Amino acid sequence: MRRILTRTWTGRAALVACLAVLPLAVAACGSKSSAATSTPTPSATASASATSLITSDWQTFFDGATPATRKIALLQNGQHFATVITAQAASPLAKASQAQVTAVKVMSPTTATVTYSIVENGQVALPGQKGQAVLEGGVWRVSAPSFQALLKLEQGQASSSSSASP
Repeated sequence: MRRILTRTWTGRAALVACLAVLPLAVAACGSKSSAATSTPTPSATASASATSLITSDWQTFFDGATPATRKIALLQNGQHFATVITAQAASPLAKASQAQVTAVKVMSPTTATVTYSIVENGQVALPGQKGQAVLEGGVWRVSAPSFQALLKLEQGQASSSSSASP
């Protein structure tokens, strides 16, 4: 009789152990499947790649050390603005400028919204600016309207500082 009780107890202990381990096994299987679903999709990978390229191109465009010819290539309709960009390249203020990109939101396969700040001599001069990037010929460029908005802002600052001067 003792032998039957021992077997029954051992069988019950094994059953309880299996039931205790079952949720852990299911959870482990679940975490494996969720890890598999968290693998970046091609569109997420493309978006991350676009974000990286946009950030790099914007920082290059606004870097005072970047030659005017490179800036023209990174601007939508850059040839249209070649004279302005070349003139700005000679400016000490432009040479001391950079952009810090803080966010890129890819809106479509060919457009993105960029949030950035213009930094001059290490100090944030224009925080939280919004602009657009456009994909043309395989290159993410600063959109012409974004550049024009900065030109208008620059002209407004120049006229207000000259009107404030005696």
